[in-house]
Amino acid sequence: MSLTLDTYQLLGRSGLRVSPLALGAATFGTEWGWGAEQDEARKLFDLYVERGGNFIDTASTYTNGSSERLLGEFTRDNRENLVLATKYTTQRRPGDPNSGGPHRKSLFASVEASLRQLNTDYIDLLYLHVWDTTTPVEEILRGMDDLVRQGKILYVAISNAPAWQISRMQAIADLRGWSPLVALQMEYNLVERTGERDMIPMAREMGLGVVPYSPLAGGVLTGKYSRDDLSATHVADSTRKDLTIANGALTERNFTIVDVVKEIAMELGHTPAQVGLAWTLQNPGVAASIIGARTPSQLEDNLGALEVDFTASQLARLDEVSAIELGFPHALLASDFGRTVTRGDLKVEPRR
Repeated sequence: MSLTLDTYQLLGRSGLRVSPLALGAATFGTEWGWGAEQDEARKLFDLYVERGGNFIDTASTYTNGSSERLLGEFTRDNRENLVLATKYTTQRRPGDPNSGGPHRKSLFASVEASLRQLNTDYIDLLYLHVWDTTTPVEEILRGMDDLVRQGKILYVAISNAPAWQISRMQAIADLRGWSPLVALQMEYNLVERTGERDMIPMAREMGLGVVPYSPLAGGVLTGKYSRDDLSATHVADSTRKDLTIANGALTERNFTIVDVVKEIAMELGHTPAQVGLAWTLQNPGVAASIIGARTPSQLEDNLGALEVDFTASQLARLDEVSAIELGFPHALLASDFGRTVTRGDLKVEPRR
């Protein structure tokens, strides 16, 4: 069934309404060697908002702070209509050991910097951006809760962290009456499905809405790369292609997945990018996927993902070509043996 940007979804177990596609603002600014200049970024913002979009994703250090600063300018007249999500933990000042990480000093300083750059007095959703092992979870949760109580952030969330730590944090927050995590941002796409083992089931069980980033696998699922690029010797330099190749995203397996994506795109009359994006929204744990367009035409194409309507057969083909090994204990628990020893021949419907 087709969606629109104003077919709002509830984010996790919160009452916060967000669009099914979030506008990623990591492309706002060119400090990283690619991205959109201010005028082009403004066009992206206006197009998204005019279509009914309200969920915008950034981070304190995206494009060295330009992403937040540009959003602060763009949202000057409609701040209340938008859900602004930003992140902390990435290092803001090289050489300063306390300018990054999840600890309390980094948290408070990063939030204050984001408030200034975003030109706002509150942040709707704050993610812990990248996990590390140096800070007790109680310190993180208490610091986040303090900022919620101060009204500087409304909801808290997490990204790039182990499932067991996230579930532990959620249990502690519940037991102590601290602000619970409401969202999990993670890489999830047809190329990278390992989050289906633990991350997404954990998020559904613990009340976190999944917000996938890189739903097109760094552009791989758009079909813009070919098998000729397998032998390319790029390094992570100044282009997205360099970064994609350097990260090892171009493999024979991935091109086989892209082949099926292209076939289904042809059948549906959509683009490969639209098919790849739409696939992420089929998972019931996903609240919204983040799109990172650099031009209005790319954004227009991405928004077309909301109109994709798969057949059961097409979804099965995508699932088969991109299937992952479940690993232990998931393979055992999903096997006929695992079901037989716990249920015999009884039919027990799983909880939906």
